[in-house]
Amino acid sequence: MNTDPSPRPLSRRELLRRTTALTAGALALGTASRLTAAPAATHGRIKHSIVQWPFETFGSKWNLDQLCEVAKELGCVSVELVPDKDYPILKRHGLICAIGQIDMNPDPPFVKGFNNPDHWPRVIKATTDAIDAAAAFGFPNVICFTGYSARQPDDPRSRHIAPERGARNCVAGFKQVVGHAEQKGVTLCLEMLNSREDSHPMKGHPGYQGDHVDYCLDILRRVSSPRLKLLFDIYHVQVMDGDLVRRIRQSGEFIGHVHTAGNPGRGELDDHQEINFPPVLRALVEVGYRGYVGHEFIPTRDAREGLRQAITVCDV
Repeated sequence: MNTDPSPRPLSRRELLRRTTALTAGALALGTASRLTAAPAATHGRIKHSIVQWPFETFGSKWNLDQLCEVAKELGCVSVELVPDKDYPILKRHGLICAIGQIDMNPDPPFVKGFNNPDHWPRVIKATTDAIDAAAAFGFPNVICFTGYSARQPDDPRSRHIAPERGARNCVAGFKQVVGHAEQKGVTLCLEMLNSREDSHPMKGHPGYQGDHVDYCLDILRRVSSPRLKLLFDIYHVQVMDGDLVRRIRQSGEFIGHVHTAGNPGRGELDDHQEINFPPVLRALVEVGYRGYVGHEFIPTRDAREGLRQAITVCDV
């Protein structure tokens, strides 16, 4: 047995081999780091945005400053559905809010909407305030909703508003506020939400009246304002209507904003879900859509990598 503790001197050949291996490893690690840090949005035809609520509520639970840093790292230009009190934070990061939220607290913003005149005083004020805040910061859009069909959404025994009456009420309600949006140069975007998924309160909205694309488009046509458009949420449309590419081609002129998430589950845009996003996004480009695409999936794994994948898949 060799008990000599002194190290054996390296030959010149062995020293060169080890040095070469270490250098190659360092170069590979540096290249991988640069690739990971590189923006995911590179083609320039899609303006990417990140919706705040899934990433402050799930996964790493980023605060707004952290989310803004991730957005910039990935090549996004916006973090959206942010309370207007936080707009200065976006400005500080050189980002915009592609679509503003309305404040209907303590209710969720989509429950009490324009389909029920009883809610008009609150919803019209919230919408007007959101329009003013967006205009003050030069942000383009504000979200809006039909609301639930129940006259009293908090009461399970409540009577419901018939679809045609709800549509008529929406038209009358929007006409009271859309003129203000026109004056301020801000576009209201009516979101179609699915009413089928009932496993999670943010994956579906049973009772929401504007749960089909055609229903929402009918309201937009009747109001007939360039400042009232459709929020085409790819996830919600897939759940209720499907036929995504055809629907984009049929409603392209009315689309004012877009959201993404995988279906089923409202998760990442990966191979565990059914939507083939590249042709859907190419259809948007083909119809001349020049707005923003907000990524609104609920992260089930590393949120940064999920966002990088979503942006890469949609950056057609």
